[in-house]
Amino acid sequence: MPRRTINLPNRHPNLPFSDAVLSGNTLYLSGRIGLDPATNKVPADLRREIAFLLEGFRDVLAQAAMTLDDLVFVQVFCPDVSLWPVFNEEYVRYFPRELPARAFLGSGPLLFGAHFEMQGIAVRS
Repeated sequence: MPRRTINLPNRHPNLPFSDAVLSGNTLYLSGRIGLDPATNKVPADLRREIAFLLEGFRDVLAQAAMTLDDLVFVQVFCPDVSLWPVFNEEYVRYFPRELPARAFLGSGPLLFGAHFEMQGIAVRS
């Protein structure tokens, strides 16, 4: 099966990974954090960080002609699992239909002081 790398147009060219890899009908999305695209920093507001994270996922999926509805599994890493409720409040706003399977995992520190990192798998139906 042919495979194709997917990268957002504004992506830093020296990063040692692809935003996603499409193999057949399956898209494997790399870990992503919620950086503000205007500053390339994690915003102080948790809800904005979550929005930037999920909107980044949406944008990568769009590059593969997919949507958030195509996600079948995600893993969320968080150094402070007490943030689970606030993550969930924002997360469900992006999935008006069915939710993908998910793991929410406690982790060590994340890059740039992020509170959340998410990776996933999507399948084109």
